Amino acid sequence: MYVTIVHVSVKPDYVEAFKEACRLNHEGSVQESGNMRFDILQSTDEPTKFVLYEAYKTQQDAAAHKETAHYLAWRETVADWMAAPRQGVVFQGLYPVVNV
Repeated sequence: MYVTIVHVSVKPDYVEAFKEACRLNHEGSVQESGNMRFDILQSTDEPTKFVLYEAYKTQQDAAAHKETAHYLAWRETVADWMAAPRQGVVFQGLYPVVNV
């Protein structure tokens, strides 16, 4: 499993719009054939802080996600709403075991 955890800091005035844009991206992402999970998390302590947990069967599936219309729309829509550039960290998912 190929997992990316993305940390996003959003400008306060854009939190609700960011959540809606993420919902649309989530709905498209979970329909992708290689997607295992696509979670959007918001900090309870700092509501402008978000984590996107993206799990795909393979690295190729994750790369294909970045070519989808819903991802490209999300990326363009939220670009100016971020207080700082988003930070993604890639992990190898160990469990559950994914048979490709």
